[in-house]
Amino acid sequence: MHWPKMVYHFHSEGFELPRGADLLAEGDVYRNQAFRYNGHAWALQFHAELTRAMMHRWVVHGAHRFILPNAQQGREHLEGRMLFDAPLRAWLDEFLDLVFEGRKPKSAPSARATLTA
Repeated sequence: MHWPKMVYHFHSEGFELPRGADLLAEGDVYRNQAFRYNGHAWALQFHAELTRAMMHRWVVHGAHRFILPNAQQGREHLEGRMLFDAPLRAWLDEFLDLVFEGRKPKSAPSARATLTA
């Protein structure tokens, strides 16, 4: 499926792919961002479900984490979210239709995506 150009992260850990999983999206800092297992289970490391209100709470309550390596400052999270909110929401709608209703993607599929945060 078509993947968003930017996704929202607010974590400081990654994971190894389970044996037999298909990597679908990767990132610069945390490689494994999305995978599918056995054609039926999907996993996402990023937060496509994040609303603006949730993101504001995370930026306020997680401000102490902005000193960690590779962390963006709160204002960068807020500015980026304003730019990419609509495309990410459209991607999430398409993804949920694909997973839960079996609809085919509206856009040209890509085997694997590289995502930025």
